[in-house]
Amino acid sequence: MAIFGNRSGGIRRPGRTMIVASLAISLVATLSACGSGEGSANEVTLLTHDSFQLPQEIVDQFQTETGMKLKIVHSGDAGALSATISLTPGSPKGDAVFGIDNTFAARPIEAKALLPYVSPAAANGAAEFNVEGSAGELTAVDRGDVCINIDDAWFDTRDIEAPTQFDQLTEPKYRDLTVLMDPSTSSPGMGFLLATLGRFRNHAPDYWRGMVSNGAKIVSGWEVAYNQEFSAGAGHGKRPIVVSYASSPAATPGTSALLDSCFAQVEYIGVLRGAANTEGAKKLVDFMLSSTVQAALPTSMYVYPVQKGTPLPASWRQRAPIPAWTVTMTPAYISAHREEWLNEWRAVVKG
Repeated sequence: MAIFGNRSGGIRRPGRTMIVASLAISLVATLSACGSGEGSANEVTLLTHDSFQLPQEIVDQFQTETGMKLKIVHSGDAGALSATISLTPGSPKGDAVFGIDNTFAARPIEAKALLPYVSPAAANGAAEFNVEGSAGELTAVDRGDVCINIDDAWFDTRDIEAPTQFDQLTEPKYRDLTVLMDPSTSSPGMGFLLATLGRFRNHAPDYWRGMVSNGAKIVSGWEVAYNQEFSAGAGHGKRPIVVSYASSPAATPGTSALLDSCFAQVEYIGVLRGAANTEGAKKLVDFMLSSTVQAALPTSMYVYPVQKGTPLPASWRQRAPIPAWTVTMTPAYISAHREEWLNEWRAVVKG
């Protein structure tokens, strides 16, 4: 099994957790509103996941620098986004796509839904996260780690010892306290699945079975899990253990991440093959690697930038420490075994 533990030597990107939405855009639209072939040289349409947000002044800066308006179309979680792109090769609903990560990257590349483009700016860090064996169809923008998050404040108020290790979650005292995500529909859900495979190897299905037997709740995606079910989330749910990111505690006081439970995740941007505004899409790739955007990522999307020399908020060192070890796998390996693993997961979950 080509699963690797990675001893971290630099920054880690804690995921696309949209915990704080202040100073951010929310230009919600539907894919049907942006049909194939639509667009002009004065507009760039970006397809992205529901959690994408950037400060409005940065979106305005793209127009100032390029003369093109940035139109943003949200399209579900990373899995749904990847599926949409992969099913429309050559006839895209936009010009560029952001938010496909390394758990889904192989699918749109194999479908030839992306146009190779190597940004000159990628040499400053992004190129280190290139998809192995690809021709430059996807460019890394941010990185992070999918990890179990704990609402420590919840445990403190109930005088219950919070879990400190991954494998404790199957213990009876943590029954009905965990919320997970379906790996077939959720990118962090798949990240959790891969983390268990890297940690427990062939015994991973036994761990899943233990989690399900211990009352773990499984939902469709991160927004539902964190903002509705998690006790420290926006909706003040009832469960104090959730799959999220190593960076999430930076946005949610009183929480922490189990740093022995993490899968290394990278998010990419790509130019869509057949786009109405290919040149505009390339400029958007360049822009996403600019110092302006990279510096805004930690506070707007709670992710780590990939470009070298990008400053991080000082508070992250205390509240969002970098995992010393993460599970890593190549997109091709994930793609080759995805259905096998999902079938095993479904067999356990459905019992």
